[in-house]
Amino acid sequence: MRGERIGAMIGSIGGLVFILVNAGQLPAPVNTLVRVLGGLAFVAVVWFAVIRPASAQGPAEPPSRQAIRVYGTSVTAMALGIPVGAGLINNVLHQPLLTVPWVVLVVGAHFLPFAGAFRAPVFARLGWTMIGLAIAGGVLALTVTEAASPWTGVLGGIALLGFSAAGSQQARPEAEPAR
Repeated sequence: MRGERIGAMIGSIGGLVFILVNAGQLPAPVNTLVRVLGGLAFVAVVWFAVIRPASAQGPAEPPSRQAIRVYGTSVTAMALGIPVGAGLINNVLHQPLLTVPWVVLVVGAHFLPFAGAFRAPVFARLGWTMIGLAIAGGVLALTVTEAASPWTGVLGGIALLGFSAAGSQQARPEAEPAR
């Protein structure tokens, strides 16, 4: 598997998990509809971006050691940041509605260093999209409706699925013109 295909698979699994977990907090029958649509989107992304990519790809250049270090550091920071922040949000701030937006924010932030490390600007766009969703979702959850919290997670999942599909396609070299 090429790096883009591995990234698409990881992103699509993450997107599906965000959708399935957070749709459970939505009212019926919306929760069921969101889960079904999320599952179908996951299958589509895996099919088109991982199993049957649009074009043939040449040999992949392995990531540098620096890129692997950036990846490891970012994933570790995310894995630590989510529970520590959630603990503070729930036990110190007593604002459980901000937990899902916090998770979306941290997941989004962990993608930002990938853009430079892997020379893939799609990671910056994904990261900033998720950070924007998290901020908007947190503000809306506190000021307008509590439903904004789970919807932030669902939209974060949709962003992960969408960018997984787009990033895997965007990274492909264009076909050479026929001669």
